[in-house]
Amino acid sequence: MEIFLNKRAMRQIRLSVADAIEDGEIDALREDLVSTFSDDDIEEIERRIDSGDFYDFISEILDEWSGEDLDELMELLETQLADADVDLKYTAPENDDDDDDSGDDEESEEELIVDESDDDL
Repeated sequence: MEIFLNKRAMRQIRLSVADAIEDGEIDALREDLVSTFSDDDIEEIERRIDSGDFYDFISEILDEWSGEDLDELMELLETQLADADVDLKYTAPENDDDDDDSGDDEESEEELIVDESDDDL
């Protein structure tokens, strides 16, 4: 089974992780993680995990998480889901910011090329 989390879902998770780290409270993060998955996804995951309860599954992952960063949490989630034969795919949160910056970098390179050609004149 394959589950894909889109940029919007990852943005929400990133914000929830930041709040959890700042407040030291993971209840809202747990709810946000659960709501990220569709009902069909949750049902299928519950069939594949030992506990049979997705909420408990997410709680166990959060208990293992050091509470320090999103990357570690996503790695734990991916690993635990992989153990249940679920392949989690998502857009890395850093890519959200990089997509906006990539256009600026291309413009800067174009300006450099134009500036170099002006020097030759």
